Amino acid sequence: MAVCARLCGVGPARGCRRRGAAREQRRGGDGDSEPDTDTEPEVDSGVAVAAEDDEETERIEGSRPSAGPAEAGRAPLSLLELPPELLVQIFGSLPGTDLPSLARVCTTFRRILRTDTIWRRRCREEYGVCENLRKLEITGVSCRDVYAKRINPRVKSGRFMKILPDYEHMEYRDVYTCLLHRYRHILGLWQPDIGPYGGLLNVVVDGLFIIGWMYLPPHDPHVDDPMRFKPLFRIHLMERKCATVECMYGHKGPHNGHIQIVKKDEFSTKCNQTDHHRMSGGRQEEFRTWLREEWGRTLEDIFHEHMQELILMKFIYTSQYDNCLTYRRIYLPPSSPDDLIKPGLFKGTYGSHGLEIVMLSFHGRKAKGTKITGDPNIPAGQQTVEIDLAHPLRLPDIENLRDFSELSRIVLEVQEQVRREEQEEEQRQEGEDRSQQAASQPAAQPQGGGEGAEGEETAAGAEGAAQDKASASQPFVLPMGVISRNEDYPRTCRVCFYGTGLIAGHGFTSPERTPGVFVLFDDDRFGFIWLELKSFSLYSRIKVSFQNAEAPSREAFDEMLRNIQSLAT
Repeated sequence: MAVCARLCGVGPARGCRRRGAAREQRRGGDGDSEPDTDTEPEVDSGVAVAAEDDEETERIEGSRPSAGPAEAGRAPLSLLELPPELLVQIFGSLPGTDLPSLARVCTTFRRILRTDTIWRRRCREEYGVCENLRKLEITGVSCRDVYAKRINPRVKSGRFMKILPDYEHMEYRDVYTCLLHRYRHILGLWQPDIGPYGGLLNVVVDGLFIIGWMYLPPHDPHVDDPMRFKPLFRIHLMERKCATVECMYGHKGPHNGHIQIVKKDEFSTKCNQTDHHRMSGGRQEEFRTWLREEWGRTLEDIFHEHMQELILMKFIYTSQYDNCLTYRRIYLPPSSPDDLIKPGLFKGTYGSHGLEIVMLSFHGRKAKGTKITGDPNIPAGQQTVEIDLAHPLRLPDIENLRDFSELSRIVLEVQEQVRREEQEEEQRQEGEDRSQQAASQPAAQPQGGGEGAEGEETAAGAEGAAQDKASASQPFVLPMGVISRNEDYPRTCRVCFYGTGLIAGHGFTSPERTPGVFVLFDDDRFGFIWLELKSFSLYSRIKVSFQNAEAPSREAFDEMLRNIQSLAT
């Protein structure tokens, strides 16, 4: 603000103003701006700029008469001598958070910042809002049509003009300050705290709304189908400078809700009208409706008794969280050119538990699959699979591959090799520690050599993986006796690696890592063979472009993984 004050010739001290006036008199020009001495309180000290309503918001405020002949030939000495149209372009290119400080410089800046074109540009560039407030009464809000017509029974024609306020008298400054900027911290990907089940919530700016969409896997076992989604809450302006939070849970339309930002990377939602969640037919009708939405079938279609128990248990457990939920931020994994495939979110088959969401990330010579949604055996947040990229597997020919004992022999040999390498690494580390205690100077050389050896091993593993990846695809078939929920798996693969999978009893009891085979089919699909369970899981990439989900750094992503795993434990 001090810099802007010097540029426009306005100083905080009386001497500065006197000298500025003297300079104007010597130039023969008349100062047309004065310091902002108005002590009127701001609407929002953090963002909003205090201003009265104007009849034409698109008109550029603070415009001055054009410069006279005497002034036309010289260059401007301050920002105040620039045309108002140019100032609008300059101010519109600044971040919205800087505009309140700019408005405190002088009354001319304050008047220009009342121009709604500036705030419309900030809404578009910072939050992607492309709607025109002046045409909403004609065209309607560009939210998803299915969301508008199905969720809100009061919408008859697909327009929002019957249930939303008169946007003709609303300004983009109100949209920016009272909606977008105020709730900017909840945009992005979140994991709800629903016990072992977890979930995936994506909070986005959709039209003139902020909507929380819960993403659900497709119905089991169709792993290649697109994701399903349903709205949990929405935020919008019903009145100027007043945002309204509405709960979207249930089948009776939006109703009163509340959002509280608990702390950094965590917020909670609460429904104030839980009677909207209940159905006239009671819990039985609610269960049947939930079963059709969650599994795409009725209870009579599910013949497996254990699967029926798991489904009923999930319904009872998740129903307890329909009035209040806490969400914790998650990031998409960072990518590197050396990664085997692009990391990201995948949906995979987990037997009677149905389809679950897994995050694949790469960590040097290791790849990890972390559950975003889980089940009573392996809850959300746990590391379901770990792939050792330094130990690729060479599968036998297609005839021998059908023999489960042959595949098991190959995997167990690699497992024994990995154990020997880990023991040698521990012995080497112990030797380095003893040498370091004896003499600090000579200890640096063996340590450097060890790191070099590890780097060579990692490089060799990466080189071998790259060669296998670049080679032609090889035939693939599941061994006899291995169970797969989806028989429509690819019949060719690129490369296979040794890995381990996490198994446990009900309630995450007696967790254990068991050997398995990671099978890379293509850039968007991979599989994992659980040797001990004689089961096969197929994973398919979630092809959704999530905004505001990139991790600020590698360290922040690793910390996020540790946090969600500690909460699951």
